[in-house]
Amino acid sequence: MIRKAVKSDIGHVSEIYERIHAEEEAGRTTTGWKRGIYPTEQTALDAFACGKLYVLEEDGQILAAARIDQNQLPAYAEVKWQFPAADKEVLVLHTLVVDPRAKGCGQGRAFMRFYEDAAKAAGCKCLRIDTNERNLRARKLYHSLGYREAGIIPCEFNGLEDIQLVCLEKMVDGTKNI
Repeated sequence: MIRKAVKSDIGHVSEIYERIHAEEEAGRTTTGWKRGIYPTEQTALDAFACGKLYVLEEDGQILAAARIDQNQLPAYAEVKWQFPAADKEVLVLHTLVVDPRAKGCGQGRAFMRFYEDAAKAAGCKCLRIDTNERNLRARKLYHSLGYREAGIIPCEFNGLEDIQLVCLEKMVDGTKNI
């Protein structure tokens, strides 16, 4: 079940961040994130505070989380989007995380379906997401779900320097080109 997060979920989401950092530090994954910089417990708290943090819960365990809102990063202004859209027509997914202990079990895909359904329900026409150029696993997932890479923007991202931010987009199923 995917739902809006409650306050008691913050610690669980933060633990997922820490497990991902440990996987990165051990060389078993590549996200380009750094412990103590991004994501941190404050990342989850900020998303929760504005009511935009969602979690995937299964058998009482939080296995995935993300922020879903209409806030496009400043770097998005530099992208040549194939599907131009007004801000109110765009839904953005931020900081999608899946607990490394549950990877490969479909939680990432389930979260993406939830995100796309939320866009339809909100009347949005365009989906936008981003990831670090180094995060090949995320790029592969997004490509398999029909997202196109609209551009790679060099920037500082949430305190991380020298990031090559891959910006992706997709039209919401059932809508006409904008």
